Amino acid sequence: MQYGIGAPEIDREGRVLVAEFKNFVLINAYFPNSQRDHARLGYKLSFCRKFFKFCESLKADGKNLVICGDFNIAHKEIDLKNPKSNMDNAGFLPEERAWLDEFTGEGGNHIDTFRHFVKDPGHYSWWSYRPGVREKNIGWRLDYFFVNEAMEKRLKSAEIYPHISGSDHCPVGLCLG
Repeated sequence: MQYGIGAPEIDREGRVLVAEFKNFVLINAYFPNSQRDHARLGYKLSFCRKFFKFCESLKADGKNLVICGDFNIAHKEIDLKNPKSNMDNAGFLPEERAWLDEFTGEGGNHIDTFRHFVKDPGHYSWWSYRPGVREKNIGWRLDYFFVNEAMEKRLKSAEIYPHISGSDHCPVGLCLG
């Protein structure tokens, strides 16, 4: 088990755990929140860049990756109930979404496992604690499993479990073959 990515300014917050298995490296990450006033946006973007570099270094060493966690970013408009009214809110800022575009695009080629299987809207992993919000499914998809391209052939299913409560988030799952 490895704690962190080797960047002291990131690792001191205890946001990343890395476990190496025979056929892949599992990375569990809790990305910073940009904050309501965007006070930590710079830190979050620095975290994102260093996290991406860490993932790329593992892939350069021939490792396959399974990356999971709370990214605190709703990637596309389909990933939250009210995208238009949240354009300037932490978790849906253009800078955050642009980083996820890079992470999943040509530069990183990390596959969003849930969207690999499910293309329709209305699937969320986080809801505000405000009364009635979860029951009305006014949520955001902030929790992900990503894999590198070499792992795509092993994808069997990816799930969100909104019926499991106990937190403002619900579990997400991945099945590999």
